[in-house]
Amino acid sequence: MADSPQAQYDYIIVGAGSAGAALAYRLSENAANKVLLLEAGKASHPYSRLPVSFGLLIDHPGANWRFTSEPEDGTANRAIPVPRGKLLGGSSAINGLVYVRGQTLDYDTWAQLGNRGWSWQDVEPLFLRMENYEKGGDGVRGKGGPLSVSEVPDQNPLYDALFDAAEAAGYRRNSDYNGPDQEGIVKTQATIQGGRRMSTAHCYLRPAMARNNLHVVTEALTHHLVLEGKRCVGVAYAQGGQVIEARAGAEVILSAGAIGSPQILELSGIGKPDVLQAHGIAVQHELPAVGENFRDHINARIQWKVTASGVSYNERARGINLLGQVAKYLTTGGGFISLPSAPLLAFLRTRPELETPDVQMHLVPYAVKDPKRRKLHPFPGMTVSCYQLRPESLGSIHIRSADPASQPAIRFNFLGDQIDRETMVEGFKMMRRIVEAAPMDPFRGEEYSPGSEVDADDAIEQWIRQNSETAYHPIGTCRMGPGPNAVVDQRLKVYGLEGLRVADASIFPTMPSGNTNAPSIMVGEKCADLIMASA
Repeated sequence: MADSPQAQYDYIIVGAGSAGAALAYRLSENAANKVLLLEAGKASHPYSRLPVSFGLLIDHPGANWRFTSEPEDGTANRAIPVPRGKLLGGSSAINGLVYVRGQTLDYDTWAQLGNRGWSWQDVEPLFLRMENYEKGGDGVRGKGGPLSVSEVPDQNPLYDALFDAAEAAGYRRNSDYNGPDQEGIVKTQATIQGGRRMSTAHCYLRPAMARNNLHVVTEALTHHLVLEGKRCVGVAYAQGGQVIEARAGAEVILSAGAIGSPQILELSGIGKPDVLQAHGIAVQHELPAVGENFRDHINARIQWKVTASGVSYNERARGINLLGQVAKYLTTGGGFISLPSAPLLAFLRTRPELETPDVQMHLVPYAVKDPKRRKLHPFPGMTVSCYQLRPESLGSIHIRSADPASQPAIRFNFLGDQIDRETMVEGFKMMRRIVEAAPMDPFRGEEYSPGSEVDADDAIEQWIRQNSETAYHPIGTCRMGPGPNAVVDQRLKVYGLEGLRVADASIFPTMPSGNTNAPSIMVGEKCADLIMASA
């Protein structure tokens, strides 16, 4: 169905990513709702069904926005790659597939910050509703929801040694980090089923697109929101060289992510007056918090050579062995191609007085020499990476042009807060303690990067500044909460405007404790409930 210059809908959702796809699914369950879902990217990519596409598509222009941060002193003046999905399913179509709900403390904190309806007691039913976890159905984990989740089935003697090493270093095992207690070393739960990536495009949109009341438009770049006074009445977007205006009789919902949503607001004249005026954009609605309160996880990695034969995927997935992995995937749905970005995780406390974990580690049976393109080292290797679960450092994302196709300026301000610096250094040392424990002796070779000579705290901090990347979890740029430091209220409505909400990771008041895909999907589910309750 082609749009007319002023097509009319009840609801328009901008962005078909993790939250937007879930929202479209729920709103279109009611046949009376006419829903338009706009996606700037293409419908899919041939690799996107493969779990290993997190490496294949990390720098692919056909599936990835390929954003880049501004060089900053805090990260050695490096421009850091910021991959984000540009397909139906958004980043869930290219991410590392690690499924983490977060801690109950995260959501109770949101509620204590003034966001009624967002405590763990409030959001747990949404996680249960969306999950189809292979071990679910017990009231703690969901069964039968749209999103299939499974524990990594891959077996490897290296995993056994890492579990034993973590215990030897004083850390315990955990059977379900998405249950009541997150702490411990664990097998990863991933959005994978039968060797296939479970993106929101597959789990939510594929069934929803069979409904006549949901219209999905791809390769549609949103130019700006259409405002009439203080009410949002539609969206102007470009497709096929034509600018089209679609009207919403009820609401417009921005689900373009923590980078895209503040950019669209600013292109529409909503935000800080000085930012808008600097690019010749007339101020339609002053809202100073747009693009502020930006957080992400800075990710530090240590790589070791592996002495045992056949346990590292640097061997298993290279040369003639790669053909064997392809055959294994095609016949069983297993092997290297079916893995998430990390088959093992650890959620640990850097200080004993903490109530809950404050760092997350990813334990990976291979080592890469080019993080941007995921090229493997020629030698057998392994990697352990670490990030602080709840960073305090705040950055910003603002437009640098009035051109909708121009990338915004992304400023992380990584390690700007002292607690972040201390936590990352201690987490770095904890990674070493695990891998240097006795159970790893038959597997552990030399520390390849950074090398054991990087040992003092100040040297570790400097190495982190010079070498770490983002963990791909941008949040907070349309922060939810009361007061002038927020963009949306607890109902996700944009302050001072009618007919406009934001529903994606940009609304997170603080960082959830872990990967952000699961909480983003939950926000889409929550927004649907809020809309239907007020309709």
